[in-house]
Amino acid sequence: MKNFSEDAAVARLAEIVALECGVHPATARQIRTAAALHDIGKQKIPGNLLNKSGKLTGREFEIVKSHTRLGAGMLASIQGNLGEMARTIALYHHERYDGKGYWGIRTCELPCYVPVVAISVVFVALISKRPYKSAWPPEEALDYIQNQAGLQFNPVLVGTFISLVRSDNSISARFGKECDVIAGRDSAKNRGSIY
Repeated sequence: MKNFSEDAAVARLAEIVALECGVHPATARQIRTAAALHDIGKQKIPGNLLNKSGKLTGREFEIVKSHTRLGAGMLASIQGNLGEMARTIALYHHERYDGKGYWGIRTCELPCYVPVVAISVVFVALISKRPYKSAWPPEEALDYIQNQAGLQFNPVLVGTFISLVRSDNSISARFGKECDVIAGRDSAKNRGSIY
């Protein structure tokens, strides 16, 4: 089951990646705050779907997908730049570089913080244990991200992300102890989709 610690890890990692990409520190802090709310819409999705150990049916997947629109709606009362950023992240964090994400929008058509959050979401999801999959070792998660360069992720962002994460001997030290909480690194069996 996904938990608050994962959202905190995504938010912290997105902030670090944004800083590495040259984003102003104040904007990077806003990205962190907004990224922490990326999955708020999952509060309105039935728990039996979010925690299902098997493959989702087509109908179930459509319901889970709706968490992005629901989340953007839940954040409608937040005003200003932060509100716009939070709604945009909530709505588009499953979009892809090749346009084959939830809503078919290429990440290059979205604000630059969206792909930063998206790559952080995927990395944290991969290294996290879920009812339907085991946690991946960080190096395998980085290999997956590398293999998705030009498909799921912007190739330049992939290079920056991988270089950043690998530059530190301890990935968990790079973005706080949230990662230690979520990354119960059991065996490589039962790996499934991160969505």
